[in-house]
Amino acid sequence: MDRMPSVKIGIIGGSGLSNPDILENKQEKYVDTPFGKPSDALLLGAIQGVDCILLARHGRGHTIMPSNVNYRANLWALKEEGCTHVLVTTACGSLQENIHPGDIVVLDQFIDRTHKRQQTFYDGSLGAPKGICHLQMAKPFCPHTSQIIMECIRELDLRGHMGGTMLTIEGPRFSSTAESKMWNSWGAHTINMTTVPEVILAKELGLCYASMGLVTDYDSWREDVASVNVESVMATFAKNSERARSVILKAIPKIAAVDWTETLKVNQDLVMGSIILPHSY
Repeated sequence: MDRMPSVKIGIIGGSGLSNPDILENKQEKYVDTPFGKPSDALLLGAIQGVDCILLARHGRGHTIMPSNVNYRANLWALKEEGCTHVLVTTACGSLQENIHPGDIVVLDQFIDRTHKRQQTFYDGSLGAPKGICHLQMAKPFCPHTSQIIMECIRELDLRGHMGGTMLTIEGPRFSSTAESKMWNSWGAHTINMTTVPEVILAKELGLCYASMGLVTDYDSWREDVASVNVESVMATFAKNSERARSVILKAIPKIAAVDWTETLKVNQDLVMGSIILPHSY
């Protein structure tokens, strides 16, 4: 009888979620990848008996701006360490009236407005996998993992939204009012600077990736409230991080209890079927 695949969960986030105190038997591991070094050390350990790895997206001192995060090294390192799942948090602004600061949005779509970032491992560079990957992106986030996250949000009686489109801008500046009003008119739900290319790269590695958007502000489209600024973002994000931490701690054993054999196979088959290998005529 086939055994269930062992679940290992990578957690990418900021303050609170990269705190090693949530790990049992923690150890620090610095690694290198064909795409360079990750943002920081991998913090290995367990949460409620489930193997987990914590990684600070911007470094533990928040020293790396969004455009300079080595997303490829981060995801590659987690995959090489055996992760099957990646749970992430991201601070974001609300682009719609019904989404308020303090809410959690479990993302299911994105709109890409970045322009400087490497979005594939299949780029022909030394150490990269061979071929060109034309990956299907209709469903960027793992629906099964996302559903578990949403169930935990409801069980904890937190304000959450199942499904939402994240619009990712290059940053590090915030949007102008004109831009923000345009994003609002497009129907995007939230705005940040890090979902792309992280979600794309996770999917290219066959990982089950789920993201919680932690809403801190209304960006710049609402002229009846103050425009987004660092002070307001950090004040709300600190509270949101505690909420997200409680959700992740509750979700981890639920994820580990599921048989992911078929989901992981479907993920891998999708990637393999998207690769065009070099050939001669």
